[in-house]
Amino acid sequence: MLCANRYIFQLHVLHILFDGQKNFYPSIQEKAAKLLYLIVKNHSFVDGNKRIAAVCFLYFLDRNKALIKQGKEIISNEALAALTLFIATSKPEEAETVHHLIVSVLNRNIH
Repeated sequence: MLCANRYIFQLHVLHILFDGQKNFYPSIQEKAAKLLYLIVKNHSFVDGNKRIAAVCFLYFLDRNKALIKQGKEIISNEALAALTLFIATSKPEEAETVHHLIVSVLNRNIH
């Protein structure tokens, strides 16, 4: 039950407002990056956190019509695997840098 509660909390974190007005993670890419990071780092599930995080990340992007642009996925399987491993081995103080890296990878194929 604790794992399920932790996962639900992480989903709510994506929609937090700053000063009650500005969305703290305004873009879909920023929300997806935070979701991926939180599931990998917070060990929301007993096992398979990186795999589950990757699936949730892709599902979130797909549900928000942000996974496929110009007929191709915005992130390859290899890039996603590398990112999840990178997140898993990153230090907590690197969280903001890791978040920006994920957003950059997602945005590189949008334009």
